[in-house]
Amino acid sequence: MATNTNTNTNANSADVGGRVKGPASYFPSIEKTYGRPMDHWFGLVRDRGDEKHMQTVAWLKSEHGMGHGHGAAVVAHVRSIGS
Repeated sequence: MATNTNTNTNANSADVGGRVKGPASYFPSIEKTYGRPMDHWFGLVRDRGDEKHMQTVAWLKSEHGMGHGHGAAVVAHVRSIGS
């Protein structure tokens, strides 16, 4: 499975034990569960424009079958890097 290499270091910050924290901690599970690389999901969210966070999460859930936590993580990440 492809791994996203285009993530912001703030969203991928690791704690002392080296574990990824924040929205990025969901990325391996999202790729495995939905079979697409993170860049695919980031692009879809960017294409939604200035839509409100919860509207975009609801869209990911209804149109792509994404779970709420996964959708929220993707949207939060995209919004945090200002793309």
